[in-house]
Amino acid sequence: MKKRLSSIFRSMVIGGLVATSVARVLILFSASPVPDPASGRTEPSLFAPAISSNWDYITPAQTWLLIVLAGLTLICVAGWPIAAWMERRADAGANRRVLGRQGR
Repeated sequence: MKKRLSSIFRSMVIGGLVATSVARVLILFSASPVPDPASGRTEPSLFAPAISSNWDYITPAQTWLLIVLAGLTLICVAGWPIAAWMERRADAGANRRVLGRQGR
C-alpha cells in the first residue's frame, strides 16, 4: 500500500519536533560547566543561562544545528496541510460520477 504524502509529512513533523527537543537537551547538558559563584552548583548555568548578548554557552555549530532542525520542521508543518488538501482534492475528483450511461 502506498503511503500518502500527508502521512509522511506528519511523521516528519513529529520526528522533527522530537529531534529538535533532543538536540536542545543535549546542548543544555553540554553547556558551560562553570559553577554558579553564589552556590557553587552548575545547574543554573546549564539550565538557565544568563540572558545577555553573550552566547558563549552554545557553539556556532550547535546554533546552526538548531536552526536547520527547526527550519526543516517548519517547512514540514507548512507542507502537511497543503499535501492533505491536494490529496483530498484528488480523491474527490476520482470519486465524482458522471451522469449518464456508465461503462457502455
